[in-house]
Amino acid sequence: MLELAAAVFHDGRVSTPVLTIDLPFCKRLGSGKVRELFELNGDLLLVATDRVSAYDVVMREGIPGKGAVLTATSTFWLRRLASVCANHLLSTDVDTWADVPEQWKPLLRGRSMRCKKATPLPVEWVVRGFLTGSGFQDYQRDGAVSGVKLSPGLLHASELDPPILTPSTKAESGHDEPISFDRVVSLVGRSVAERARDAALSLYRTARTYARERGIVIADTKFEFGMLGEQVILIDECLTPDSSRFWPADEVRPGSNPTSFDKQYLRDWLTSTGWNKQPPPPTLPTDVIAKTAATYRDLQQRLCGTLSEPTR
Repeated sequence: MLELAAAVFHDGRVSTPVLTIDLPFCKRLGSGKVRELFELNGDLLLVATDRVSAYDVVMREGIPGKGAVLTATSTFWLRRLASVCANHLLSTDVDTWADVPEQWKPLLRGRSMRCKKATPLPVEWVVRGFLTGSGFQDYQRDGAVSGVKLSPGLLHASELDPPILTPSTKAESGHDEPISFDRVVSLVGRSVAERARDAALSLYRTARTYARERGIVIADTKFEFGMLGEQVILIDECLTPDSSRFWPADEVRPGSNPTSFDKQYLRDWLTSTGWNKQPPPPTLPTDVIAKTAATYRDLQQRLCGTLSEPTR
């Protein structure tokens, strides 16, 4: 079954965000804030809903087309960066999957990735190329970000050259917690830790160069890796507005506060309501939903050159 909630775009069109998905022909493996995970004939099926979360709370309303934008953006990056690091992507062409019943293909089309099943590493690999967010708060307090000492006198949006890795735990609920690289080594072993670290930094540097050519700065991002036999591969989403912070390049300079191509507009509105960041969240107005949807799609068009039509 799928759960839908109507929302109106700024041009008056009505779209129905997909909030939950249950596929009776698949084995459910789990459910995240945005994605539903299934097993399909030995493969991993990742299906992106239109759910949106802020401050670790999932909103009652969805963002129309968000799942399609996330899937298209992730797919774009996974294919573009495959030469930098192998990844789990097998296919996004639902219409060629003979093991998916025809009546389910319209729902899955555009929001599904069929992937190799890897064993996830229990670490999020956060790469920071600019000083912002919780990293900037850490720096103001300690002169360091997650234990990584930085030069004095840096301002918000100062570039970190070279970029730094600040790994964190993968919390089942609540907030992820920063951990040292030594702790990462104790969790996954030195060889795996070093391979994943090097891959994360290489992926970021390659993506950063591409994005800058299109007027976009990738301030920070997080990657996830898994083991496929003895091979470290990139898994989950990649360089989407949900996992990364994107800024217009012409707004970035030390001391600036660049516009974010993500759900920052939603976060700012939530903050303005005085919400205590605990469930239940306030009801999202139509204009906040429309603005957030437009921001996701704008970034996709700038980076990938294409737009994904939301599943209706």
